[in-house]
Amino acid sequence: MTSSKPRDAAGVPGSAAEFRAARDFLLAHREDRQAAYAGFAWPRPAEFNWALDWFDTIADGNGRTALWIAEEDGTEVRLSFDALRRRSNQVANGLRELGVRAGDRILVMLGNQTELWETALAAMKLRAVVIPATPLLGTADLVDRVERGRVSHVLVRAEDTPKFADVPGDYTRIAAGEWTGEGPGAEPDGRRPDGRRTDGQRPDGQRPDGWIRYADAAHADDTFVPDGPTRADDPLLLYFTSGTTARPKLVEHTHISYPIGHLTTMYWIGLRPGDVHLNISSPGWAKHAWSSLFAPWNAEATVFVHNYTRFDPARLMAEMDRAGVTSFCAPPTVWRMLIQADLGGLRTPPREAVAAGEPLNPEVIETVRRAWGVTIRDGFGQTETTVQIANPPGRPVKVGSMGRPSPGFTVVLLDPVTGEPADEGEIALDLADRPVGVMTGYAGDAERTAEVMAGGYYRTGDIGSRDADGYITYVGRSDDVFKSSDYKVSPFELESALLEHEAVAEAAVVPAPDPLRLSVPKAYVVLAEGWEPGPGTAKALFAHSRAVLAPYKRIRRLEFAELPKTVSGKIRRIELRERTARGEASCGGDEYREEDHR
Repeated sequence: MTSSKPRDAAGVPGSAAEFRAARDFLLAHREDRQAAYAGFAWPRPAEFNWALDWFDTIADGNGRTALWIAEEDGTEVRLSFDALRRRSNQVANGLRELGVRAGDRILVMLGNQTELWETALAAMKLRAVVIPATPLLGTADLVDRVERGRVSHVLVRAEDTPKFADVPGDYTRIAAGEWTGEGPGAEPDGRRPDGRRTDGQRPDGQRPDGWIRYADAAHADDTFVPDGPTRADDPLLLYFTSGTTARPKLVEHTHISYPIGHLTTMYWIGLRPGDVHLNISSPGWAKHAWSSLFAPWNAEATVFVHNYTRFDPARLMAEMDRAGVTSFCAPPTVWRMLIQADLGGLRTPPREAVAAGEPLNPEVIETVRRAWGVTIRDGFGQTETTVQIANPPGRPVKVGSMGRPSPGFTVVLLDPVTGEPADEGEIALDLADRPVGVMTGYAGDAERTAEVMAGGYYRTGDIGSRDADGYITYVGRSDDVFKSSDYKVSPFELESALLEHEAVAEAAVVPAPDPLRLSVPKAYVVLAEGWEPGPGTAKALFAHSRAVLAPYKRIRRLEFAELPKTVSGKIRRIELRERTARGEASCGGDEYREEDHR
């Protein structure tokens, strides 16, 4: 027994019946965007626990695969919905025995491993608050997260426990996986032939620094009884943003804003019950929760994960064929790497293909369409929200456009000067009928929350333009758009033009100071395989720029360099802007000027 709430005819607890009805409505209108947008209404239950009321209901006795993890070495793990229900109950009970209580904050820093999904469900059942963190974080980042996040417990990979040696705080330490020396090859008593221990244990058998084994905490009873109701507005997730332009913000989501809010993500992807969904995303970031947890399990689809240490397009496509992947979501960086490979290696392309994280360049969309016969559909959202704007299945895609507002969202473009609705301006969400899929605010920062929620709108900080058909095209971050000769320049548009040239794998455009034009576009370019940096390649790219761009948009300066990125893979244009403004070469390379290479 997981819940004593009354259930409807379909066996769904009363608090989740409205959720199922809304989900089924979107599934029924998955290729009729007009009907879906007109008829969708957000479920707004007063009490709701997605893990107990939804996941456990669809999982009870369900032997279909919920989670499928394929490792690089050929091994794999497949867990059914029912197995995850029972295992998450065990973890919830084990964490409760360790002192985890409702409202406690748990920093979870795991890779794509079964413990990640078990813990996500278990924490929801306990009403604990999860702070997801990528294993790529270093000690300094962790100090900030533990302090600002007011962390009571940490659950991390065993291999990452040394990072916490210099992270102060009175928090429970739980480690998943094997310490160095454990597993095959270790001596039965954990010692080497010379008598030294190899398993990280002290002679008294205790883990160093009081670390507790996750496996020991995960063998409790597999029947879970909640200790109280879950209010819809109880906090569930605290996300540190990737910090592309400033110090990471702490975004707060509730037990409905992400679990229910991601009905729009399910709709955008086009997920159906029984699908096998692959999402390329690192744990610790919001997109992982979007497409590797809530959206697929809202649809009762299988989450498929392919773990790798180095991206290999051929191997990825082989795994997609083997698993029968029906829907595929990847960030633009992965799509750009994929099109450098032979896309014909995928025998059975997915039915649905989507991209998010940053706008996808038109050249990539066209290349995939030619090879797979599938159109990649862009979507737009943020850590602060679920999918606000998207190209759903079955509707015409205007290449370069993010699509139209998602069901449940009223999107307004606000003129940056007047603050009034316009055809081009800051993308904002009307809060008059507040969408469920919007954050509560920035935890511990009332001033910043008030700023982004001012005037009855949630302001995204992104600029877009709307055409006569209601399609919205991304222009850039409000901080990224700049003026050249009094013309407004969108870095994204120029980057897309550069990517049309076969020499360009990645590009970032920023303003460079110019005494005549105030600023001119400068491109930092990562070259495709087979191309070498130098005057000849620079000349070819300048010629391409002149051929495809209006005079005021042309690339006037160019540098070949690796692009600085956040740990989530987003380009840090602010770093490039600052270096360019100071007249510094990004990586000590040469700067080429258009006037010298005609």
